[in-house]
Amino acid sequence: MIAARRLQRNFADGFIAEAVEDLWEPWMRHADAALEDDALLLIVQQELAKRCKKSKTRGRKATPAEVVLRMLLLKHVRDWSYEVLTREVRANLVYREFTRIGGEKVPDDRTMGNLARQLGPDVIEKVHQRVVEIAQETRSQLVAKCGSIRPWWRPTSIIRPTALYWAMGCAF
Repeated sequence: MIAARRLQRNFADGFIAEAVEDLWEPWMRHADAALEDDALLLIVQQELAKRCKKSKTRGRKATPAEVVLRMLLLKHVRDWSYEVLTREVRANLVYREFTRIGGEKVPDDRTMGNLARQLGPDVIEKVHQRVVEIAQETRSQLVAKCGSIRPWWRPTSIIRPTALYWAMGCAF
């Protein structure tokens, strides 16, 4: 069975989330917000379900689409091999929380390679297109909220804005 997300979290997952909440890198927070999109997970889930006719409803539980997507993103960002990816996610609580694995078993390197190969370049292109749409929606929301968006590398005044405004992309 292929699920979009893990439906039930473990008892330990709450403790892990609290312990590593302030250790996330800034790019992880932005990526986490973008990866919450259901349409994005649906693209991956539909492709993973093509492996067998009834794999969405029957059989043992497979790696959720959200975990696959987040692990592949982490692999791409860090430029790791599948072996290094599984080893680092297994050992690091921040990566476990980002990939939504928590206290569950980490998929091994061969499984991740097979899942990535199954997705293929066409699905990755669809995922990229959806991420661009999400970014454009976020940008239009920021324009409505701030009035304008200026690039972070060109400050408009000597007074430095707060980190929150830099993170949101708003200028004074």
